[in-house]
Amino acid sequence: MEDEGPEDSGGDEEASMDGVEPTPGDPGASSHHASKPPTGEELRMIKDAVNLYQSSSFKLQVDALLPNVRPSVKDSRKAPLEHFLHSLRSHLISMRAVEPQNPVSAARALAKQGIAIPFALPHPTEDAKWKVGFEPPSDVNIVGSWANQICVKRKEGAPFTVDVTIEMPDSLFQEKDYLDSRYFHKRSFYLAVVARSLSTSLEVDIFYQSALGDPRLTILVLSPRKGSQNDFSKTHAEVHVIPVISSSNPMPLPRLSPSHANVRLPGKSSTGTRPTPIYNTNILLATYPKLSLLTTNALKRLSPAFSDAYALLRIWANQRGYGEGPICVRGFQGKGCWWNEILGLVVLGEEPTSANKTNVRKPLGKGLSSYQLFRAALDVLARQDFSQKAVYVKSTNGHKYPPEEYTSHHSAVFVDSTSTLNLLADVPSTSLGMLRYDANETLEKLNTSSESDNIFAQLFLNDQTRLFKRCDAVIRQGTVDFFHQLLTFCRVDLTLASKKQSAHEFVEYGSSDNALLAAISQTLQRGLSDRVQAIGIFHPSSKMWSVSEAHSPLLSTIFVGLIYNTENAFRLVDHGPPVEEQDSEAGRLFRQLWGEKAELRRFKDGRITESVVWEVKTSDDRAFIPVAIVRHLLRYHFGVPINDTRNSQNYFDAKLRLPVEVSNIFQASGSSSGFKSALTAFDGLVKSLKSLGDQFPLVLSSISPTSEYLRYASALGPVPIPQSAYLALPESYRYLPIIDANLEFEKSTKWPDDFHALQKVKLALLEAIATALLSANRVIRASVCTADYSGSTGQQGPSLEVYTAEGWAFSMRIWYDREATLLERVSASARTPVGQLAASAVNPREQREAQQTLEIHTRQFIHAPRHHRAIANLAHRFTAYPGTVRLAKRWFAAHWLLLTHISAEAVEIIAARPFLVSGTDHPDGSLSVPRSKERGFALVLEFLRDWKPEEPIFVPIYEKSTPSSEPTVVAVSSKQGVWTISTSEDKSGRMWTSGGPDIIAARRIRAIAKEACKILNGTDIDSLSVERLFTHATDDYDVIIELNPMVLPRYHQSVNFDSCAWSKDRTKPREDDAIPRPGFDPAWLLFQDLQATYSDTLKFFYDVCGGHYIGAIWLPIVSGVRPFRVMGGFSSTPDQKTSERNKGTVVLNKQAVLDEIERMGTGLIKKVEVRERS
Repeated sequence: MEDEGPEDSGGDEEASMDGVEPTPGDPGASSHHASKPPTGEELRMIKDAVNLYQSSSFKLQVDALLPNVRPSVKDSRKAPLEHFLHSLRSHLISMRAVEPQNPVSAARALAKQGIAIPFALPHPTEDAKWKVGFEPPSDVNIVGSWANQICVKRKEGAPFTVDVTIEMPDSLFQEKDYLDSRYFHKRSFYLAVVARSLSTSLEVDIFYQSALGDPRLTILVLSPRKGSQNDFSKTHAEVHVIPVISSSNPMPLPRLSPSHANVRLPGKSSTGTRPTPIYNTNILLATYPKLSLLTTNALKRLSPAFSDAYALLRIWANQRGYGEGPICVRGFQGKGCWWNEILGLVVLGEEPTSANKTNVRKPLGKGLSSYQLFRAALDVLARQDFSQKAVYVKSTNGHKYPPEEYTSHHSAVFVDSTSTLNLLADVPSTSLGMLRYDANETLEKLNTSSESDNIFAQLFLNDQTRLFKRCDAVIRQGTVDFFHQLLTFCRVDLTLASKKQSAHEFVEYGSSDNALLAAISQTLQRGLSDRVQAIGIFHPSSKMWSVSEAHSPLLSTIFVGLIYNTENAFRLVDHGPPVEEQDSEAGRLFRQLWGEKAELRRFKDGRITESVVWEVKTSDDRAFIPVAIVRHLLRYHFGVPINDTRNSQNYFDAKLRLPVEVSNIFQASGSSSGFKSALTAFDGLVKSLKSLGDQFPLVLSSISPTSEYLRYASALGPVPIPQSAYLALPESYRYLPIIDANLEFEKSTKWPDDFHALQKVKLALLEAIATALLSANRVIRASVCTADYSGSTGQQGPSLEVYTAEGWAFSMRIWYDREATLLERVSASARTPVGQLAASAVNPREQREAQQTLEIHTRQFIHAPRHHRAIANLAHRFTAYPGTVRLAKRWFAAHWLLLTHISAEAVEIIAARPFLVSGTDHPDGSLSVPRSKERGFALVLEFLRDWKPEEPIFVPIYEKSTPSSEPTVVAVSSKQGVWTISTSEDKSGRMWTSGGPDIIAARRIRAIAKEACKILNGTDIDSLSVERLFTHATDDYDVIIELNPMVLPRYHQSVNFDSCAWSKDRTKPREDDAIPRPGFDPAWLLFQDLQATYSDTLKFFYDVCGGHYIGAIWLPIVSGVRPFRVMGGFSSTPDQKTSERNKGTVVLNKQAVLDEIERMGTGLIKKVEVRERS
């Protein structure tokens, strides 16, 4: 671009320096270039890049981006377009005039030729006393961003726009054409005549298009026809023909002020008409294109970095839907000049008014870089509430209308630098609130981002219109075929709701759609008030339509996005005026807003007020209150039935709950389930142990929980099973979860200094605890276990298993800090010299076992309690975090990865990442923090999709406030685990990932997350979409092992639970069935046995949450032919294709392996299916 600033030329010079290569044959060229110090000019440019931009790398990224978002500068591509524009101008000027005629008669005549006239409301009638006509345009100009050479690429690969204004002669208009849409009718006829002429003369495709579906803003779109004489498709542009009027037109300017009423409806007296500020603004808009062109050109000359700053601002806005595209924010279509004027406000400053002479925005330096101008524009958008404080850009001629004219009749005011019109006249205040939220969020990221954050991509490259990760809840009503989902959105049937609007609103806003959306915006803003930070009304931008049709298709669906304010979003009561003001205007408005929901209530403090109370049955139901408010307001004010409005939150909640038939059976047992009940039961056990402390040989100093059931983090809530109800349950309902905890006794010299003796002391202590609990009748059963169901013997040490009368099961182990020292002493002998090893009494097997036990001891007793406390703290800090973790775990389990290849703790840390934004000190304080579990889950999936396994990450789960910069983490991967997830307590990042996922599982996770993101981004979220998210494809497995669900205690937790499975062949219970078996899961035990036995042959996958299939793939290492050797590590058979040259070769005996598997799973396995993959 012309008029480049110093920083731009510096970037080009630096780029050119990087491309210089030493001349071959010059021996000193390379060394001279390497040793040459930077010049003063180069140092200045480096310093400017850091000071004037976010960083030097940020400037390089900006320099690389800008040429790629602008039209090609090649003359060979522009020549066809310029040729067409010359032809278009010649044709327009030479068109023949059309005699004035009645508008209805003119419409009939054009309709016979296949051209419809897009008349505005109110439509003209047969008895109209004015006429429409046509004369060649008095002037034809190219205006807009193309003429100023500042246009940028649009969303979804849409072509560039070349705006061509055709100035309608003043002779076609009369002084009172501002009344009753007469000007717009004449404009529409003029446009239709041009469309008819161009359709028969120029070889281009011609369409109508109107911003926001407003027929008053209809324009002609000329698209190139490939292969024709006027084919300019290589320019990737389309021409927009816009009728305008001159500033000397007969309509008096004072009659177009916001306070004037210029539409007279039938049956309304002139004294009863209401002002039409939006209608008047649309007439003024016809005089604005040329003025905007001159203003923008002046800004370019005044500020050298204006063009680049404008490009950055438009890219940022387009990526967030403030423009055109499949999903755009209401009110910003066709508002390209708005972004020019925002930068004009930064450069020129603000025009003082009589009410505000001192507190006005001052102009900034004209030598700012493009990044600084962009950031200053964001600061304006973030700080300025245009609905509270009007803004008037500095003008050379002052105000055309008194400032109070705007503030009295517009909800938001931003008057351009020519003082022609209020650019925000038809923009809903909800959309401006969403814009302010997005600007604040961007500035927060710029202020707090670390070097490891790809802030440039977040600002300019990533599509931010995916509403599912942008907003916080979901409502859906109606059916459509388009959309990229959201996280609170409403789908509203406009054909039902439009019946509620008045004729004046239709005329003022231009169409029933616009009138309805304005009413919805105002109503939702009043109803939700401080429950939300922002409300966004989203819908696809208006499309082109045939010139044979008069109007664009009506919108059938909208999307209302809510971003919660967690302090108020879930409150149960909305308070209105007190009883004393019941008959006041405030009381009337309160009842008018809420309808039958409003009622007088007396509260505990004695107050009696108008109130709206939102009934909830459980604490989880409070998350639905904002959605319930939207549903009620849409039903009461716009006639949208509540039953037709479905909420996507319900679909996700269903994945975190047991099926209804299962829940009913558990509820019949009379026990209380859920996380709070588990915490209450644990607290009761702690009190019992503390009260019995005098019966123990040593003082019990602390009890540390480590179970996910006690930190709101399990995929499904814990359910107790009382002994009285155990036999009544089907076998597939009998899984009783174990809640783990660690016991710590006082330090004492009584502890032995030998590892094996220490285990015997632990057994004795646990036996004493069990005896005391049973004697005091605090529990039903207390058993000391020397082995657990994980398949390892003795490595985790003995445990005490307790079963309470309420049906809860707890497992407790004893932690003694000297135990780690003893294990280190044993394992250290493995690193002693060979000569000393002979004298050692420890054999290599004991050394290996000691190393394994030390690793388990560190994880179980050191890191697990710390991790538990950190996750429990996050669950209290961030209301959406527990739900996010649970959805993530359910998703991992549904895809056969949780615990089998990725630990529960690793999932909890990954799920915390979206909540721990850099530089935030206050809980939920960051604007980027998700405030609903659905949004958090979407962000987790997006991270898993983009995360490369070899890249380490740091998650500050232990810090009260996240650090401004992340510590350096070195990726350390192994055959078993390739992820490195570091925390401040685990700097190596291997504590929870050393056992998995391996490279195969990590790649599988990325692939599944990629498909999941496509579902969230590419379709409406309904029950089928959520089912697809949690449905696992089995086509990639070589072997599928189907288990018998009737004998699986956890089958009732399955995402594909079938309640008929257990009732088809139910056998009589055995005697040993009367004893509950906490933690017993035969499918999990079988999986572990298979994994241990065939680790060198097969890789297994399984859903630990009730799955009844085990998938397996043959490892590549065992495929093919290899020489026979003893202890080869897998079942083999002689190669049938052996020859004399390769005798003694063997291949994997797959059938023998499968037969062994089926034999191992006798009673559990129904069948083993072998699949041949292509």
